[in-house]
Amino acid sequence: MTEIVNKKRRRLLIATSALGVSGAVFASVPFVASMTPSARARALGGPLEVDFGKLEPGQMLTVEWRGKPVWIIRRTPEMLARLEKITDILADPDSNVETQQPPYAKNLYRSIRPEIMVVIGICTHLGCVPTEHFPVGKASGLSADWPGGYFCHCHGSKFDLAGRVFKNVPAPTNLVVPAYSFVSDTKVLIGVDPNEASQTGAA
Repeated sequence: MTEIVNKKRRRLLIATSALGVSGAVFASVPFVASMTPSARARALGGPLEVDFGKLEPGQMLTVEWRGKPVWIIRRTPEMLARLEKITDILADPDSNVETQQPPYAKNLYRSIRPEIMVVIGICTHLGCVPTEHFPVGKASGLSADWPGGYFCHCHGSKFDLAGRVFKNVPAPTNLVVPAYSFVSDTKVLIGVDPNEASQTGAA
């Protein structure tokens, strides 16, 4: 009889312990879940510092910010010179759509420093990622009159080396220039404009 009672007690103890452990696990899930979104939000939405010091003239660096590709291009003097010569084939050469860049990037180069371009590499048509075709003419693999820039192979949208959209293509607007600032000669802080950077001491 005693043996039967002991067996029942053991089964009860095991069942109670298992229930306690599972209860602790389930109780901890809401707590962990409540922390996860805010941590993830900070990771996705926070500023991103990028060192582009090894970027040679004519090269492009791609980084991820808020789940999007951001291109940092070190443009050559030749690339910059071509920007002035192709305004007649662009839909918005003066960057008049204000939502596509911060006020400090509303210029011919769409950048703070002419040689350094920072732009989100997503086509404004349906969200594809265009491909860089920096060489001009037939060397680009596109057309003899290609001035250098970006081509979206999904639906044929074209952008110049400042991310300005060509006329008569599916994309309606220029590529988006995000908020950004320089923290040194070779480092850029994506997600923070120069005024915010100076107030926080980042610049």
